[in-house]
Amino acid sequence: MSDEYVDPSGNTEQFRAFAHSPDSAAAAEAPSRLPLAVGAGVVAVLLVAVATWLALG
Repeated sequence: MSDEYVDPSGNTEQFRAFAHSPDSAAAAEAPSRLPLAVGAGVVAVLLVAVATWLALG
């Protein structure tokens, strides 16, 4: 083996550049929770309507 041989596993600079690069998936915004809130509101209104219908019917 020559003295000029460089061990690729010894080069931590490239690993650090890879490990600290910004992740495109993490940079994406979280999905909106608005549909969940609207769905919960609709379910709540339906439950109140059914309870009222059963109480008065």
